[in-house]
Amino acid sequence: MTTYQNRQDVDKYAHVASPAEIKENDYNLNIPRYVDTFEPEPDINLDQVKADLKQLDQEISQNEQAFNELASQLVTTQVTDQSKPEAHNER
Repeated sequence: MTTYQNRQDVDKYAHVASPAEIKENDYNLNIPRYVDTFEPEPDINLDQVKADLKQLDQEISQNEQAFNELASQLVTTQVTDQSKPEAHNER
């Protein structure tokens, strides 16, 4: 509010346009004509991204191996009575 009251120019926030500047813009009062709020994206370190992906691939591989080992402990190849349906709570 103080920016408005004090009629201040604040980078990427506010601009006090003169009547001549407004006329030059064909009386268009769209904010982007007067205030540039663009901020560039940060640079991406592709070497770091590549290293991160490699690390994630290794972790996925290790977790898949651990999962498969645990799953193999739960599954049996022998046919037992466990595969037969049981009648529960027959009355």
